[in-house]
Amino acid sequence: MQLTRYTDLSLRVLIFLALRPGELATIDGIAEAYGVSKAHLMKVVQELGRAGFVETLRGRGGGLRLARAPEDLTVGEVVRYCESPMNLVECFDPTTSECRIDPVCGLRGALEEALEAFLCVLDDRTLASLVARRRRPLAELLQISP
Repeated sequence: MQLTRYTDLSLRVLIFLALRPGELATIDGIAEAYGVSKAHLMKVVQELGRAGFVETLRGRGGGLRLARAPEDLTVGEVVRYCESPMNLVECFDPTTSECRIDPVCGLRGALEEALEAFLCVLDDRTLASLVARRRRPLAELLQISP
């Protein structure tokens, strides 16, 4: 299983914002810190805003910040939003599955259980827990002033 680049970048944007509590960040600043495309980042931030993870303020002096406290935002919630639907294999979507063994296959159940365990671990991790003990080295790597 591999998360999409979109999900990865979404999580990194949220980590960046969690390192700057109470401050506004800019698309330019985040793009520069991570060395990613500003255009791609704009799409990610727009979706994070729609989902209620990020608050965006337009105009001069605008920017973005977390819409909720980092303690209230779980990694599992973000991954579910960004990766939906999480169809690991064809049979996860019964409307399009053409698998011949689907009615008797035991693989789907095992994969569903594994996916739920994966998400359960991510549900136990908040954005705050991702940055708590790593705040200083993360800020240094991203060139964020303390």
